[in-house]
Amino acid sequence: MQYSLEEKIGHPDLFVGREKEFRNFGQWIANIPRKLSKSRVILARRKSGKTAFVQRIFNQLWSENGQVIPFYYSVGESNVWYPHFAMNYYRVFASQYISFLERDEYLIMNPLSLEKIREYGLTKSIQLLVDDVDLLQREMGRGHDAMWETAYSAPHRFGSTYDLRFLVIIDEFQYLTEYVYPDQYYQTRPIESLPGSFHFHVESKVAPMLVTGSYISWIIKISGKYLEAGRLSRWRMSPSLPPDEGLQAVYKYAELYNQPITNETAVLLNQLCMSDPFFISCVVQSYFEEKDLATAEGVINTVNYEITDYESEMVGTWAEYIRMTLPKINDVHSKHILLHLSKYNDREWTPKELKEALQLEMSVEKIHEKLQLMVDADLIDQGQSDIRYRGLQDGTLYLILRHRFEEEITSFAPDLRVGFRQEVEALRRDKQRLQGMLNNLSGKMAEYQLAVKFRSEKRFALSDYFSGVQDRSRLNMVDVRMRVLLQRTDGKPMELDLVAESSDGRVVLVEVKKWQTPVGATVVADFQEKVAVYAAQHLDKIILPAFLSLGGFTAEARELCAAHGIGMTERVFNGE
Repeated sequence: MQYSLEEKIGHPDLFVGREKEFRNFGQWIANIPRKLSKSRVILARRKSGKTAFVQRIFNQLWSENGQVIPFYYSVGESNVWYPHFAMNYYRVFASQYISFLERDEYLIMNPLSLEKIREYGLTKSIQLLVDDVDLLQREMGRGHDAMWETAYSAPHRFGSTYDLRFLVIIDEFQYLTEYVYPDQYYQTRPIESLPGSFHFHVESKVAPMLVTGSYISWIIKISGKYLEAGRLSRWRMSPSLPPDEGLQAVYKYAELYNQPITNETAVLLNQLCMSDPFFISCVVQSYFEEKDLATAEGVINTVNYEITDYESEMVGTWAEYIRMTLPKINDVHSKHILLHLSKYNDREWTPKELKEALQLEMSVEKIHEKLQLMVDADLIDQGQSDIRYRGLQDGTLYLILRHRFEEEITSFAPDLRVGFRQEVEALRRDKQRLQGMLNNLSGKMAEYQLAVKFRSEKRFALSDYFSGVQDRSRLNMVDVRMRVLLQRTDGKPMELDLVAESSDGRVVLVEVKKWQTPVGATVVADFQEKVAVYAAQHLDKIILPAFLSLGGFTAEARELCAAHGIGMTERVFNGE
C-alpha cells in the first residue's frame, strides 16, 4: 500500500488493530459505487485513533485506485478568512482528485495553485475545473458565499457530472463553527453556521461524507442544528482495542521504540493500559527515569507515572477535557458525582439516585444542572432519557479522576499502584489465562513473541525450543532483529524474518509462517536458499537455521529440514 497521505500516527506500523471497524466501514465503502451509502460521523475523544483510522482509509482507497475517489480535509484550529478557507478547501479537493487520476502522490501534500488546476482542466478537457477556478478568481473580491458554495459542493457536482464516486472525509468537523471568519482581521464572530452549508450535500450518494469529531456533545449539537440529526449515521469509536489487538500494539510499539519487554510483561502492560493504544504508547515512550518494562514492578511504576505526573502526555490529554468543565463544577459534590459515574459506568443514574447514593447536600435540580454541564464537556454520556446519565466507557478517565479528586473527597490520597499490583497478581495466578492470551495472538505476532523470547532469556539452547537442532550450545543473545534484508549475488532481494546473534559468534536465522496449513518442501527450500546466501556473506559466523510453522510441516518438508539441519517447531514457547 502507498502512504500518499502522510499519516499523523507516524510510522505506518504504529497503526494496529481496528479489525471490527475496518470490516464495518469496508462494507459501507463497497456500497458507495452503487449509491447505497449514507454519510457517517465517527464520535470519540481525542487520541482515540479517529484521525489515524480515516487517514488509513484514504490511503487504502488511493492505493487501490478503484471506483471510490477519496478526499481528505482536516479542519485546523487556527483563524482563517472565509474566502481563503474556500479557496484552500477547493485546491485540496481538486489536487487530490488530480493526484488520483494521475497517480501523483506529491499533490496530496502539495496542493496545486488555482492557475495549475485550471491548466490541467483545459489540458484534460475537464470543464468543471476550468469553470470553478474562473468563478473562484472572479468572486474573490465580492461573492465569498459563492466561492464557498463552489468549494463544498465540488465532490457532489463532479460525481454527478462525470458519473464518479467520491468519499468526502472531513476531520474535526466541529471546528468549522469556530475558526472561519467573515472579515480578514477577525474582528467579528466566526461563521458559526458554516456546517449548515452541507445540509443538502450530506445526503449525497455520489459523494457521501465521513466526518469526525473529538468533542462528542459539540458535534452532536451541530448535526442536530444544521444537518438534521438523522442525516449523519453515528459510529462511536472506543479508545480501547479488543485485548488481542491491544497486546499486538504492545509488541509492535516495543519493537519500534526499542523497549525491552518480556512476553509476560507485555500481557501485564496491556492489562493495566486497558488495551488503549494511546495509553500503551505513552507508557512505552514514557520519560519516567526508572522505566523498566521487562519487570512487573517496572510496568506498574511506569503506568502509575503516566497517570499521576502532570507532565505526562496521558494526563495532559485528559486535562483539556477537565478544564472545560471545572470552572462550572468546581465543588467537591460535583467532583464526587463525576468520580462515582466514572467508577460505576456499567449502569445509568438519575439525579435522584445520585443524591441518595452519595448523600449529596444539593437539590435534585442542581444535580441535574451539573450533570448536563458534564455532558456538554464530554466527561459523561447522556443516558436513554433526559434524566439518565452514565460515566464514559473509558477506564483511563477514572484513573485520572481518582488521582485528581479522590483525596479532596475522601481525605485520603489514592495509591493507584495498589490496585495495579492486585491486577497483576490476579493475572499471574491465572497462568492459564495469561498463556491463553499469548497463544491466541501467535497467529498474528509469532515473530514478535519469538524475538521477545530470545531477547529476554538469559541463556538457552536453541534445541530447548526447536526439534532437530544438533548444536546444544547455550546462547547469549546480544542482538535480535526482525525483517532483515539481504541480496543474492544477482541482485534479487530476500528477507529473513528473524536474525538473532549470540555473543559466541553463533547466529540464529528463523523463518516464521503463520499459516493454518502445513508448509511444504518448496517453502523450506526457499528458506534454505536464504540461509546459504546469509552464510556466504558472513563466513565468520556459525549459522543455526530454524523454522516456526504454526500450521505444521508436510512429511517432505520435515525430511528437507532434517537434511539441512533446520530446527522445527509449531508453537511459540511463551512461558516465563
